[in-house]
Amino acid sequence: MQIETPPSAKPYEKPEGERRGLVIVNTGDGKGKSTAAFGLAFRATGRGKTVKVFQFMKVPTARFGEHRLAEQVGLPVEGLGDGFSWKSKDLEQSAQLARDGWAKAREAILSGEYFLVVLDEVTYPLIYGWLPLQEVLDTLAQRPKDVHVCLTGRRCPQELIDLADTVTEMKMVKHAFQAGVPAQRGIED
Repeated sequence: MQIETPPSAKPYEKPEGERRGLVIVNTGDGKGKSTAAFGLAFRATGRGKTVKVFQFMKVPTARFGEHRLAEQVGLPVEGLGDGFSWKSKDLEQSAQLARDGWAKAREAILSGEYFLVVLDEVTYPLIYGWLPLQEVLDTLAQRPKDVHVCLTGRRCPQELIDLADTVTEMKMVKHAFQAGVPAQRGIED
């Protein structure tokens, strides 16, 4: 490790542009995409903002740690899917759930009712061809000017990255799963 001297001057100037809703993307093969999106949702909720989280791959009855805390703080989280695709008994039904879920998410984004809408794991139904990318892009472009949208998932389409204001790519350097450590309550769920 190299020791650094802390900066003694502010390393940036405050932007002068107008505040507006942002499109934020968390993508990449590393852990933390949904976790970061939930952190953002909890932060906004803590500021008294109206937030809605749509989870495209989670079942409506999911009760992971984030769901339990969201319930405690009044953050609405809606599971729209039927779980991992490899566990699906009917992929066309999974695709229909994604399309039905997108209709709800689209309505929430365009309503202007929410400060932040999270589209968790939305890249999967996009890259599986279950949702039309152009419709998602058009919805993001047409949203009310103060609505923030955070999208998560691996292999985010380049068109979404190009449209986004902020993109973070989580890069996997090392993961306990590779060493044979299974998912753990409170860390992965």
